[in-house]
Amino acid sequence: PFRSIARTASTVRKGLALLLTLPILFWFSSGLFFALSPIEEVRSENFIAHHPAQPIALTIAAQGLDRLSKQRVGTADRIDLRTLLGQPVALITREKGRPVLYDLATGKPLSPLPAATAAAIARRDYRGTATIERVVAITAPSPEYRGILPAWEVRLAGDTGLSIYVAADTGMVTARRSHLWRVYDFLWGLHILDIREHENFNSWLLVLAVGSSMILLITGLILIPERLGWMARRQRPRKQQSSGH
Repeated sequence: PFRSIARTASTVRKGLALLLTLPILFWFSSGLFFALSPIEEVRSENFIAHHPAQPIALTIAAQGLDRLSKQRVGTADRIDLRTLLGQPVALITREKGRPVLYDLATGKPLSPLPAATAAAIARRDYRGTATIERVVAITAPSPEYRGILPAWEVRLAGDTGLSIYVAADTGMVTARRSHLWRVYDFLWGLHILDIREHENFNSWLLVLAVGSSMILLITGLILIPERLGWMARRQRPRKQQSSGH
C-alpha cells in the first residue's frame, strides 16, 4: 500500500513542480530582493531634508483665526496650525468637503495649491542637488500613487527617478517614489501574484498557488522514506528469511 501511495505522490509532485516553477521562482527571487533592499531607501527616506520646527506665536495664531472668523470661513471639525514655506497657515478640515488651507497673515485661501508652490514644497523636502524635471497634476489613483487627491507629482532629474507627491489641498508631502521603489513594487506584485494592483492578498491565483505548494510539500514528505531507502531496508530481512525456508 505504501508503494502505491508513494507512486501517486510522485506523480502528483512532478506535475505540481512543473506548474509551480514560475510562482516559486517569483517568491524566492522577490524575497531575496526584499531582504537585500533597506526599507528606508525603498521609501526614499534617505532623501528627506530635515528642518527644525518653526513655532507659531500665539498672538499670530489668534489674530489669524480671528481674521478667518471675520471673513466668515464658517465652522471646522479640525484646525491644524503650521508653517508652509516659512509662512503661518491654518488647515481647516470639515466632515464634508475638501480641506482648505488658509494664509493666517491675509486670511486668503491657498488651496488648491498651484504647481509652483508644490514644486517649492518638494524642493524643500528633498535633500540633494537634483533639479526639478517636471510637475504633473494627479487626479486619479494609480499603482504608484494611492494617496490624497488631487496631488502634484514633482519629478526630479537624476538616476534615482525620484518623484515627490504633494497634496494640492494640504500642501503635505504624501509619498516619495524612486526607481528602487518601482522595482520593489513590481516584485511585490509578483510575490503576491497580483500584477495589476499589487495589493490583493486574497486573489484566487495566490490561494491556488499556495494550496498547490502545500500539496507539493506534503507529497515530498511522503516520499522521504522511499527516497532514503528506509522501506527497502525494512523489506530486505523478510526476503532473506523467506529464501532461507
